[in-house]
This record gives sequence, C-alpha cells and structure tokens, in this order.
Amino acid sequence: MKRRWKIAWGVLGALVVIGGGGFAYMLTQPPPPAKLVDAGPTGQRIAGSGIFANYYPAAGPGPHPAILLLGGSEGGLAKEIGRQALLLQAGGYHVLQLAYHNAPGKPAKLKNIPLEDFTRGIDWLKKQPGVDPARIGIVGYSKGAEAGLLVATRYPGIRAVALGMPSSVVWDGMSGENYMLGSFSSSWSEKGEPVPHLAYKGRPDERGLMAVFEGGLKELYRNPAAIIPVEKYRGKLMLVCGEAEKLWPSCPMTDQIVARAKARGAAVPAVLRYKDAGHAVMGAPFADAAAARKWSKLGGTAEGNGAARIDSWPKIVAFLNAELGPEQRADGGRQ
Repeated sequence: MKRRWKIAWGVLGALVVIGGGGFAYMLTQPPPPAKLVDAGPTGQRIAGSGIFANYYPAAGPGPHPAILLLGGSEGGLAKEIGRQALLLQAGGYHVLQLAYHNAPGKPAKLKNIPLEDFTRGIDWLKKQPGVDPARIGIVGYSKGAEAGLLVATRYPGIRAVALGMPSSVVWDGMSGENYMLGSFSSSWSEKGEPVPHLAYKGRPDERGLMAVFEGGLKELYRNPAAIIPVEKYRGKLMLVCGEAEKLWPSCPMTDQIVARAKARGAAVPAVLRYKDAGHAVMGAPFADAAAARKWSKLGGTAEGNGAARIDSWPKIVAFLNAELGPEQRADGGRQ
C-alpha cells in the first residue's frame, strides 16, 4: 500500500511540474500580432524615431489643431480607431493614430509601456507643417483612455481630451501572469520605472474580467498612488461610458474621475452616459449592422451601442471644435 501511494504522489508531482511548466509557457507567450490598418490615400505610415503610427494631415495650409489618437488593448493600428482618424481629418484636424504596443518596435504585451512613447508622439505632432502647437488634444478609448488621461496630467498644454470607456486608475499590466499570479508589472512606465498601479483581485466570472477589476477597485484605499490625478490636468475633459459595460467598470470609474475633479477644485468633466451601451459606446457610427453586433459582445445591445455612437460622436467633435477650433483674431475674424 505504501508503495502505491509513493507511485501515486510521484505521478501527481510529475503532472504538476509538467502542467505548471505548460501554464508558465502560455503566460509568457506574446499575443498574436495585432492588425495594422493601412493609412490609405489621405494618410501616411510613420515608422522611425521611436514612433510607429498612421498620420492623417488636414487639408489646407492651416494652421490646424492636432489630435493624438489612441486605441485600446487590441494594439497595433486597428481599423476601428482608424475610422475615427479619417473623420477627424475630414473635420480639419491633423491626426496621429499612435501604436504603443503589439506593433513593430513596440512591446508585444501591454505592460510597462513607456509614457515617453506618447509624449514623443505629441512632440512630433507639434513640429509638423500646418500644425498649431498651441492647439493639441487627445482622443482615446479603453486602455488608450487610461493612457490619455495619465499623459494629460503630465504633459502641459493639452487643451482638450475626449475619452471613451475610461479608467480612473493605473492598472496592472495586461498579461496572464498579472491576472493569474499577482501584481508583477504596471501598464505604464515613466523614466524606466513602473507607474504606481492597482492590482487585479479575484477571478473572472460569468461576466468575464469585470469581477477582477471590481475586486481591484474595492482595495483602492490600500494603494491611492494608483489613482490618476485628474486635478493636474488644466484643459477640458469629456468622458463617455456605457452602463451595460461587460469588460471593465468604466461608468463607476467615470464617476470616480468626476468626484475627484470636484473634490480637488479642477474643472468638472463633461460626461456622456448611455444605459444600453457597453464597451463599444464610443467611436465613429458603425459602418453596418454586423459591426454593431460584433462590438456589442462587450456589453449592451447592437441597437443601444449604435444609438450611443450616433449621439455621442457629433458631441465629441463639437467638444473638440469648441476647445481646439479656429482661433479668434484680434480684428474679430477667424484664422
């Protein structure tokens, strides 16, 4: 009998070692390469000096305002955010659609991404012909919204920021080891050091990762350094969220951003909330019903997300125009 138990425990130990090795291998593997949408006839690919992006210059001599445009955890240069770039370009904006991970020359996983990548993009934008360096804005969604708010609190002179499905905090890096084994890395770094970050807590449930983020927020009091200090941003801010969100609690985090701004004497953000929309609440109106159904897997209905985009996108553009639009000349004319 004793010999049988020794054999059984030996087999179990071997399985644990093999399984653990396989699990560790899976956690360390990079994600599949992200899609890189072509810049098309009105844009150009920028690849050099630490920047990988699609650039969409506005027509005419300018000077025109400029937008740093940030996608989410999909990485690369996704088609969905590229549609926003084209609409903003047509509206008179120079637009830099920046890739910050899972793209050539960038980290594969979304962890410890240098904030310098974003500031480098803004500096590059300011130097382009026809760009008014005094009229710079940021537009982003999801992880791009997290980065966008963080950068705006650190980079002086950003006049307008519009963020969809935003975060009030800096989260752990998005990697299997962080989700399953604990807090190993931040999503962002600065000067080579991880930005203070909030750990994921708990395990995914039938809703997906929502419980992990909710668990983290419940312990925010233990790590207040992870809060993004919105009061350090001096420009105007617009936030868009869907109450039927399934990916992370963007509406509760929107409320946290607003509450902190009020408590710290900062300008109160404009907020657009949509009851029947989810993690597809912000963006250019859907091209077709199939796209609406696909994106609505992240919360809300196809109809609700579609209606939210139809309503919110013109309001986002109006907000940007109000803060970044043509300047008044001293003689009362427009430049």
